[in-house]
Amino acid sequence: MRLMADYFAATPDPDRGYALAALTDGLFFRLPLRRILTEMLGTRVDPVLFNLSRDYVGDTAETIALLWPTTHEGKASPRLSDIVEAVQGAAPAEVPNLLAGWLDRLDATGRWALLKLLTGALRVGVSARLAKTALAEWSGTPLADIEEVWHGLTPPYVALFVWLEGSGARPETGVTPVFRPLMLSHAIDDRELAGIDPAEFAAEWKWDGIRVQASHQGGEKRLFSRTGDDISGAFPDVVAALPEGVVLDGELLVVRGGEVAPFNDLQQRLNRKTVNAAMLKSHPAHIRLYDLLFEGDEDLRPLPFAERRARLEAWHMTHAPNRTDVSDVIEFASIAELEALWAGARATGIEGLMLKRRDSPYIAGRPKGHWYKWKRAPLVIDAVLMYAQRGSGKRSSYYSDYTFGAWRDGENGEPELVPVGKSYFGFTDDELRQLDAFVRNHTVDSFGPVRQVEPRLVFEVAFDSVHRSTRHKSGVAMRFPRIHRIRWDKPAAEADRLETLTAMIVD
Repeated sequence: MRLMADYFAATPDPDRGYALAALTDGLFFRLPLRRILTEMLGTRVDPVLFNLSRDYVGDTAETIALLWPTTHEGKASPRLSDIVEAVQGAAPAEVPNLLAGWLDRLDATGRWALLKLLTGALRVGVSARLAKTALAEWSGTPLADIEEVWHGLTPPYVALFVWLEGSGARPETGVTPVFRPLMLSHAIDDRELAGIDPAEFAAEWKWDGIRVQASHQGGEKRLFSRTGDDISGAFPDVVAALPEGVVLDGELLVVRGGEVAPFNDLQQRLNRKTVNAAMLKSHPAHIRLYDLLFEGDEDLRPLPFAERRARLEAWHMTHAPNRTDVSDVIEFASIAELEALWAGARATGIEGLMLKRRDSPYIAGRPKGHWYKWKRAPLVIDAVLMYAQRGSGKRSSYYSDYTFGAWRDGENGEPELVPVGKSYFGFTDDELRQLDAFVRNHTVDSFGPVRQVEPRLVFEVAFDSVHRSTRHKSGVAMRFPRIHRIRWDKPAAEADRLETLTAMIVD
């Protein structure tokens, strides 16, 4: 936070604006960088040496930065704005010469930063929200105000910095649909649950999709993810159905015949720029609405939740847009009744419960005491480590990405392991070092960067749900698997079978 705030304060325009864009994924060069670099490296670095180095380092940009021959031309390093504007204005055939010239002028660290910038994969542990929070800390401007104007601006954000420095007016975004920061919830603990008063709180099901904001203002329609990414192109079916003059908060799902499909079905449509007709038909998108933020020119966010909810129901009854419905409010008279509902959530494929204070305004961020989420307990199985691969960045020297499997009967009747999931988190740094040593000492085969290990180590794996999948050899796919515990003490033969996992599927 301090590094970013100091940088924004000391760096002139437009460099700081382009840096902000890089940190928030606002720079898209769309370069065939792999092909360009392969052709450039062919005349400078032995390809066998590069492949061996890349396998060890685990990161293409870092490998190139270290291997690139240093020419010591003595020229000054290029400015960030020089690079961005030159690439944006260059013909494709001119990019290799530009890139080679910059790499020649930079040291290894500068080369690494340049390549990360151009690939859009900085991986420096900074989310878009954290970068905006640094802007707020530096300028003294509320984060919610910055996020209100964010989607109406483009790099290098000169008008934004002028406003934040106090030397200009707040940027005008007009009536175009811009992202309004969402109100988020806290995970509820036992003490807070005991203090829930049914007269003061309403409950809703927590659906297993992704949170979205749908907006149709000024003749334009947009669908935003919870982080403010515009995902309209992947979901034209729900966007087309939005009536004019509204901003809605809800859960994006795939719904067939009135039934919510597993999250894995929705995942088939995520992270796409466009979607074809076959996908639109086979994976129909749907928004289950939670809240109404704007109706016409009226900002409803200061109103209590109960009043906004009544407005949402009345609005939906009047307009009834296709591919939408309103999430049910669940009335409950006691905590015991609520606990019974929560306990039955898994059997119906629902992720849990949301508890919302009836008098709560819609407050950006995660205010305490207003909204709570009560997710169902995770599922757990014991699985056997099968494969390991080196990680990226600071983990590039460690085998930190693990594929694990469950037992089933093979063709000859003998038990065999079949992969059921992959995870790279859930363990400490000390445990990572122990796991890396285990992989190196128990490798039985290698497939490029992947090592197959002796089936001796058991992981206790936690996950949110499991679904049928034709893409995986096991026929199943876990949602959010993470290593809950390393079972150094458990024999691999006692790990779970595939049938245990398939029995957890809710069709």
